[in-house]
Amino acid sequence: MCLAIPAKILSVGDDRVAETDILGVRRTVALDLVPHAQVGDFILVHAGYGIEVVSEEFANETLDLIREFPELAAEGM
Repeated sequence: MCLAIPAKILSVGDDRVAETDILGVRRTVALDLVPHAQVGDFILVHAGYGIEVVSEEFANETLDLIREFPELAAEGM
């Protein structure tokens, strides 16, 4: 199963690679597919790429659902 997971962008380098927070874990994510994403935005991440900018509300609702299934959170980390 493929899963895109919300992440908050913490910083963006000149190479458009972002440092993100995903459930308290920092990950680097390529922003090639979301060139308008910026620090503070929430993005959906799949296979190391940001694929869509989403609202904070959507991100939090999705993360709450993921937290209900700890096995999903463990697989993503």
